[in-house]
Amino acid sequence: MKPQEENKFNSLCFTDFDGRFNARLAAVMPRFMAGGEESKVAGTSARYQCRIKVEYHKDLMGLLEEGMLLAVRNFKQTLLGEERYTLMEVSRVWPEHFGLRGLSDHGYYPMQFEIIEQCEADWQTDDKATMMIQIDAIPINYDLVIGEKCDFKFVKGFSYPVVGSPVYILNSEMINRMYNQKIAEKIGVDPSKTVEDARADPRLGVIKMFQTSKTVIPIYVDFEKLVRYHFGVFAFTGGGKSNLMSNVLRRILLHTDNVKVVVFDISCEYAFLLLDLLAGEKIPAKIILEHRIDSLEQFFNSVVKPREYEADERIKAGLQRIMEQNKVAFYTRPKQKIPTYAQFLDELNDQRRGCVDKPHYLNAIDKIHDAILDYMEEHGISENQEVDEEFIKYIDKIAVSTIDEFKVHEKSGLYAWGTTRNTLIARIRRRHEEEQKERGGLTAEKIRELLEGEEKLVCISISDPLTIKELVVTLTQDLLIRRKRKFQVKPYILLVFDEAQEFIPELSGATGIEKKCSKQVETLLRQGRKYGLGVCIATQRIAYLNTNALQQLHTYFVGTLPRPYDRTLISDTFMIDKGILEKTLEFAPGEWLLSSYIATGIENVPIFIRADNAENEIEKFLKKGSLMQN
Repeated sequence: MKPQEENKFNSLCFTDFDGRFNARLAAVMPRFMAGGEESKVAGTSARYQCRIKVEYHKDLMGLLEEGMLLAVRNFKQTLLGEERYTLMEVSRVWPEHFGLRGLSDHGYYPMQFEIIEQCEADWQTDDKATMMIQIDAIPINYDLVIGEKCDFKFVKGFSYPVVGSPVYILNSEMINRMYNQKIAEKIGVDPSKTVEDARADPRLGVIKMFQTSKTVIPIYVDFEKLVRYHFGVFAFTGGGKSNLMSNVLRRILLHTDNVKVVVFDISCEYAFLLLDLLAGEKIPAKIILEHRIDSLEQFFNSVVKPREYEADERIKAGLQRIMEQNKVAFYTRPKQKIPTYAQFLDELNDQRRGCVDKPHYLNAIDKIHDAILDYMEEHGISENQEVDEEFIKYIDKIAVSTIDEFKVHEKSGLYAWGTTRNTLIARIRRRHEEEQKERGGLTAEKIRELLEGEEKLVCISISDPLTIKELVVTLTQDLLIRRKRKFQVKPYILLVFDEAQEFIPELSGATGIEKKCSKQVETLLRQGRKYGLGVCIATQRIAYLNTNALQQLHTYFVGTLPRPYDRTLISDTFMIDKGILEKTLEFAPGEWLLSSYIATGIENVPIFIRADNAENEIEKFLKKGSLMQN
């Protein structure tokens, strides 16, 4: 192999690891044929796979990593002085020994062992005659165009690379600019001064590249786009889903002014994971539990904590501060059923079916119907709100006078309906009395009012699936309808569904409240972005989710998913290459594959990252609290 070509952009954009990396593009292979078997398991965005051959160097295997970005010249025409490169992502790296490749299982056994034994020593040399490094890489559908004045731009689209050309590795500075430059400028941070502290730096973590050289490349996302266009977190048990979620939520709340967060916490663990925010005084917050809390011990026992913190008494100091700030409430599930305006209109429309042959009855129904709509429009009321005493008194007068005006017979169903509306008042008053007894209790409507007020963080920790699903349906319907009516977009509201299989199960096997909840969250995902309502879903069981809902996500974090079906579903749904996804099987807790159509610096390019540990923020808070006590 000839020495790597000199390139005026080498030091600016590329690295060769001090002369160790000398590589050429050997082949560009189609990933699949139409209808072929490979098409069923490969992400549809990857049309080709590239094979790169690298001269062997004993230190190189420790420097090369999956996820690195390579560049190779392509056939596209450029302006004079410009150079254009096809970008590709490393999906697999392995060394090859000529002696081992020619080893046959049918050979004489002592000879096989002797060849294998001799090969061990060869790996510690730089013998390029007998050893080579092979790389498989996937084009990421972007070209890098570098101008004569060393300015650069990324152009979307695939360009066929020139086979036999030198291959270059994008250096850490180029990777930093590629992923962070646009976003860092927008949010006003300097990536070169990155730190792990959540309050000082809005980064999510660091990019898993150049770790051997201890080069730190932070990863930033556009929080407004992340929230508004929905995101998902998928990993098996122990992958760190809740840790990542609390990490993301903490930075959203600390570094944005116009985002509110509602967490539907069926596992009751976010009171601990967001303890520093809930106990702090800067962020208006409320934690809503299943039952009334009368003591600190009761509060402590109701919070799910990681194993190492289960008996940590320091947590009680934080919980005490939450209680002292009156941030603890409980959900009051209505006992007296009060109809909504939509149900009220449906009851009236039901009367129409038996009156087809009585035109004067239909006229009476229309007049009452129009009076209800006029009242709702005048008072700015949405259909899913419950009727109140003032409305009942108003519509009772309208109904009685209308029945009298159109001579509705006293034995008819319409007459009975119109003259008994006043009985609802007693039910409304009983509901009001019950709510007065349950001091500190919040209904779905009051939770919605909290979000329209000062609260930036509302954590709903309810472990009963039926109760929390009913609340999800009621609250999300109310939020969506009211925002549609007001044409309101800001402030953005992020609704977080941890253990998402409980809220958006596959529709084919769902019934009752499960089906209703799944359909409602799907509707929210479809329509919410137009009205500033974002959704985050996190689960370990992606195969059991409503796939129509999954397809609405624009950003996703993928951890370890051992089941092949789950990885295939991710590949098909989010157009990510299966070869890249296989790398996630090696992930330690806290390591993620991040890709986004909208929220990262370069869209739809998978990035291997290591997220900052949210427990470090909690530990800092607990240490600070214990020092204050001492």
